[in-house]
Amino acid sequence: MIRIESATVEYNSRRILNAIDLEIEAGEFVCLVGQTGCGKSTLLRLILAEEQPTHGRVLVQDRVRSRPDPTCGYVPQKYALFPDKTVLENVTFGLECACRKLAKPLQKFRKNAAEFLAHVGLNENDGKKYPHQLSGGMQQRVAIAQALILNPPILLMDEAFSALDPGTRTGMQRLIKHLWREGGRESGTTIVFVTHNTREAVCLGTRVVALAKDPHGENGSSIALDVAVPHLDFDSDDHEVREVIREVESIHVSPVQFSNHELLQTSRA
Repeated sequence: MIRIESATVEYNSRRILNAIDLEIEAGEFVCLVGQTGCGKSTLLRLILAEEQPTHGRVLVQDRVRSRPDPTCGYVPQKYALFPDKTVLENVTFGLECACRKLAKPLQKFRKNAAEFLAHVGLNENDGKKYPHQLSGGMQQRVAIAQALILNPPILLMDEAFSALDPGTRTGMQRLIKHLWREGGRESGTTIVFVTHNTREAVCLGTRVVALAKDPHGENGSSIALDVAVPHLDFDSDDHEVREVIREVESIHVSPVQFSNHELLQTSRA
């Protein structure tokens, strides 16, 4: 579904990402982790095609990414809703833009918006409200519905829950895991999820990819760990969860690994 080939990103001669090679299969739930400033969001923007690599290339469904398109839905950290539009209008905005471009009737698409709101736990009355009338968690649900209604093969989420209070964050974690499972591994949406929270990563994803900076600060970040994780839930045995967290957090990358662009890969039964 996604193939990143030797992607390097430089800003004003400062290297952010260094020769990233990564393949993501259809239906995977991949969590990107790493310290602040290691390039996680930059890697997500490459897949979105909001940015282009300085060297290398990014392909989605065997096509080189050149600009954002409906192939990738995107949920940012901050909800990015239109304050002057109702919840229903926010959810249908992307479809209405596409319909105008394609000269298709809008009515048959608008009726789906209420179903998507229900899908993310909102009701018909919520659809009539404006964003400022909703809690943070409800606004994030709208942002997810806004992305899902376009039925994207790929959903990119950039620290989408980090601004939420702990209780709301837990609810949103469970929601996105449920929505992903509903689609099924083979036919469902492929999710790439950026987070700083290791527990969130191992409980949400089927795979955790960790970026780490060059310890000398010269070559940018490379992939330090690419590990398949068992199908954990937030209610899984705490010992099992802690064991996987320790495995992910124990990775140390030497300068030799960076200079050789080596990829440390491990797998679990």
